[in-house]
Amino acid sequence: MALPLVVGVDGSESSLLAVDWAVDEAARHDLPLRLVYASLWERYEGALPPGGGERPSEEVLAQHIVTSAADRAERHNPDVKVTTDIVPEDAAAALVRESDGAFALVTGSRGRGLLKGLLLGSVGLAVAARAHCPVVVVRGDRAGLAGTHGRIMLGLADADTGAEALRFAFREAAVRDCTLDIVRTWRHPAYGGAEGDPLPADKRADADASALLDTSLGDLIVAHPKVRVHRSVIEGNASRILVDRSAASDLVIVGALRRTGRFGLQLGRVGHTLLHHAQCPVAVVPGRP
Repeated sequence: MALPLVVGVDGSESSLLAVDWAVDEAARHDLPLRLVYASLWERYEGALPPGGGERPSEEVLAQHIVTSAADRAERHNPDVKVTTDIVPEDAAAALVRESDGAFALVTGSRGRGLLKGLLLGSVGLAVAARAHCPVVVVRGDRAGLAGTHGRIMLGLADADTGAEALRFAFREAAVRDCTLDIVRTWRHPAYGGAEGDPLPADKRADADASALLDTSLGDLIVAHPKVRVHRSVIEGNASRILVDRSAASDLVIVGALRRTGRFGLQLGRVGHTLLHHAQCPVAVVPGRP
């Protein structure tokens, strides 16, 4: 049985946009869609004596949220199979647990909490940092959300963080029949090259970045001959370059290191910046341990 695409819903406009995006993604991959609402309300209201036989207001709200989200998903594409669940648990912890059996997790960029000014909600950031499967934070302008650019982008860091992200990127480009833009950045070295190196330091950095691309792409290009690949090796700040190029992308993908300690995935500066500022949805793909 195919693993589901899991969406965290909370009734906010941001989560409803995530549902729309996830329905399209589920249809592309022929996956079931699982809508999950999580809250700790039961911990507090469950301890109170029942009054009048009525259900707690938060339970009513939770049911309304998942029912509305499921109805929206069915209207968007009735061919996608949708299931729902209400979990009496912290939202981030519940979604991280869901990631053990998910094709990918999808969240909105903001929740319905009190801190409306945050660029990215705390749940989305926590899930992106700790989940065991790819996490997509749905954000961006209208064109990026609608997927009208015909291009997705992968920011390739290094072999440790990039292998799983590369596979994810090729798979996405294949099902979307779009161009895959792979970007590798490098910074101008502060000092000259090593003694005896025939290339100046800046040329060596450029050559090393290009070599990483060539080494990483070989087998995947053979496995996905129909995917149109555009390679870019650019000198400059990776965060700024990827955010700028996200304006012409339908999805930007980055890899993340898996840590064995308490902090889970190390997103890094580039991942954090994209999650807060990209102009299209962002996928964070964990590397294998």
